Amino acid sequence: MMKAFKISSVVAFVFLFVGHFLFPRPLAQTAERRSDAPAAETSSSAALIERGKYLVERVAMCIDCHSPRTPTGEFDQKRWLQGSVLDFAPRHPIPNWTDIAPAIAGLPGYTEEEAIRLLESGIAPNGKPLRPPMPPYRMNREDARAVVAYLKSLGKR
Repeated sequence: MMKAFKISSVVAFVFLFVGHFLFPRPLAQTAERRSDAPAAETSSSAALIERGKYLVERVAMCIDCHSPRTPTGEFDQKRWLQGSVLDFAPRHPIPNWTDIAPAIAGLPGYTEEEAIRLLESGIAPNGKPLRPPMPPYRMNREDARAVVAYLKSLGKR
């Protein structure tokens, strides 16, 4: 009986994990439902950056993996989005799992167009899918442009 429970638990976890990556919720839909979401229909640079900040920090929650924490558990503001060793791992092996979230402030190593394509398709410039636990986002172009504008605005810190 206990073995059947363990097997069903593993199957449920795999279903949820795979479903998360195959059927992600579009960020635009999530943001549109929030009343504090900055307007998407904007062309001004400052507004685009502000919308990108909102998407990075409040919707996609990039900070959770890409920003290190202090010994007290708070985000280290001096190393905001500078990459971090992940403090979690799957209970069961997941192929191609990464243990380190890279720095994304300033988008080092990416052109704006490469970063936009990555956020629209979930495929890295090398033609490979993003490594778990990074979700393969399927942002619309405007949201991807906003995220890239915000990350670029942070420069290399």
